[in-house]
Amino acid sequence: MLYEVFKTLGIYSVYERWLHAQIESQEKPQHIGVITDGNRRWAKAQNMIPWEGHWEGADNVEKFLDWCLELDIKTITLYSFSTENFNRPKEEVDELMKLFQKTLEDVIQSPRIHDNKVRVRTLGRITQLPDKLQELILEVEEITKEYDGFYLNIAIAYGGRAEIVDAMRKLAYKVKKGEIQPDDINEEAIEANLYTAHLPNPDPDLIIRTSGEVRLSNFLVWQSAYSELFIMDVYWPAFRKIDLMRAIRGYQLRKRRFGK
Repeated sequence: MLYEVFKTLGIYSVYERWLHAQIESQEKPQHIGVITDGNRRWAKAQNMIPWEGHWEGADNVEKFLDWCLELDIKTITLYSFSTENFNRPKEEVDELMKLFQKTLEDVIQSPRIHDNKVRVRTLGRITQLPDKLQELILEVEEITKEYDGFYLNIAIAYGGRAEIVDAMRKLAYKVKKGEIQPDDINEEAIEANLYTAHLPNPDPDLIIRTSGEVRLSNFLVWQSAYSELFIMDVYWPAFRKIDLMRAIRGYQLRKRRFGK
């Protein structure tokens, strides 16, 4: 209600322009991770069924991508579906799989993706997903693999601990085959075997979590060691451009020391 009043008075548009000018005058984060939380609670507040909130959240992802392209944020990683989410009711999981399928089908034809040379990758244990979804993932990754303007990573069937386990398995096989020695395993070797190894900036500068929950929930466990965290007290479907710019502005006001 207050937002609508301010919007009518034009206050929000003035604040938005001010924020935009502020963030453009300083260095912006090059990689933003987002825990898109609160879809079901938003739906409940609207007297809707849970998966309608997921569809609204997907619509907001498209807006979010546009905002990041406009602000020249080079890399985005979206936490869309965790390994633990498979434990949700089957009807909801099935609806989410349909949503992911529709989203990937749209990506294949999207001028937004192709005009801006956005490389799209899916992070996670993809083999746990339905066959049709796996096929679409491979198709999207293939048609965008040469793009390097922006990077969009969609974490599906993803868990940060599972990612580290998978990386260590790759390294263990290399040791077994004699390709490397145990003493060769260091931070760089592990990073080279994570799902994010293809990125020029694999570690998020900024991680935003919506819905007010204060935890990472197994998101980018390795890569987030020095990420700046912003908790936004808004459900993902209601997340606005002004919220993104507030988080970026807050990031710019922090002094990053990296332990020094």
